[in-house]
Amino acid sequence: MGTQPARHAVHPLDSMGGPVEFPRVWAWQADDNDPSVPGPILRTTEGNDMEVTLDNTNGRRPHTIHFHGVTKTWKNDGVPTSTGIQVPAGEKHTYEIPANVPGTHLYHCHLQTHRHIDMGMYGIFRVDPEGYEPADREYFMTIKDWDSRVPKKWAGEADFTYDTASRNPDVFTVNGKSAPRTLHPEQGSPIIVDKGDLVRIHLVNGGYMSHPMHIHNHRFQRVEKDGGVVPEAARHDIDVTNIAPAERHTIEFTADADPGIYLMHCHKVNHVMNGTFYPGGMLTGVVYRSVMDSDIFSQLMEYAGYEPN
Repeated sequence: MGTQPARHAVHPLDSMGGPVEFPRVWAWQADDNDPSVPGPILRTTEGNDMEVTLDNTNGRRPHTIHFHGVTKTWKNDGVPTSTGIQVPAGEKHTYEIPANVPGTHLYHCHLQTHRHIDMGMYGIFRVDPEGYEPADREYFMTIKDWDSRVPKKWAGEADFTYDTASRNPDVFTVNGKSAPRTLHPEQGSPIIVDKGDLVRIHLVNGGYMSHPMHIHNHRFQRVEKDGGVVPEAARHDIDVTNIAPAERHTIEFTADADPGIYLMHCHKVNHVMNGTFYPGGMLTGVVYRSVMDSDIFSQLMEYAGYEPN
C-alpha cells in the first residue's frame, strides 16, 4: 500500500452549498486501485495474520501505519521515535499484523498524527471472528470532521500556521463524501436495503470530534464496540450512538419500516451543513431498493444536482 497526493471531491456539484473540494490530500493507494480517502478496507479473518507493505518509494515525505485494536510487536506499532518504524520517502517497510482481536479497527499514519490524518491518511481494518455470520446487508462507514484550511495549505492555496489548538472543522464527511453526494447510489454510500433485511453497519470515527449518529425510523442495537462483542444482556434498542474519536461501533437493525428514504446523520446540526447551507455534511440515508425507481428518489437526485436517470 502506497500514498499519493491527490485532489479530492467531497461534493463536486454547485448544488446544496457545493462545490466542496480538497485541492490536496495524501491518499492511501492499494495495488493498482485509485488513491482513496478514506483508505481501502483491509479485511481478514481471526487467525489469518496480515502482512501490509507501506511502499513509500514514490513518496515525498515519511509515513507510518498504526493499527488500532490488535496486539502486535513494538516494531509493528507504527509510532515513530517510540514503538515503531518510520518509513522514509524512497523506502518501503512490511508490517506484520496479527489477526488476534476480532472486530472493526482503525488504521492511520502516526507521524505528525494530527496533520497526516487531516490530510486523509486513515482507513478501516476488519478482523472477522471465527464462525462469523454475515448479515443480509453489511456496510462500512468512516465519519470524519475536517479543517479545510489544511488541504489548502499543502496545495499552496492557504497561508496560515497550522496549530491544533485553533483547528476549526468546517467539512464533515461519511466515507470521504458530504451530502448530497453521500446519497448517490454509485458515487456515495447510501444504506441500500430490501424490506426485512438484517442490516449491519461498521462505524468508525476517523476525526477529532464526537458524533452522535442517528437513523430515522429504525431502532438498532450496538453489537460490537472497539473490537469487543457487546453481550446479549447488555444490548438494547436505541436510535442514536455517540461515537468518540477513534471509536468503532457495529450496529444492527432490521429493515422493517415502510419502504422509503430515511436519513442517517450526525445530530450535531452544524455538522450536517456544507458551509452555511443546510442540509449537507455528515448525512447519508437508508434507502429501500423498491423506491429507487420512484419519482421521489429521482426528485431527490435532481434536487441534489444530479441528472435524473
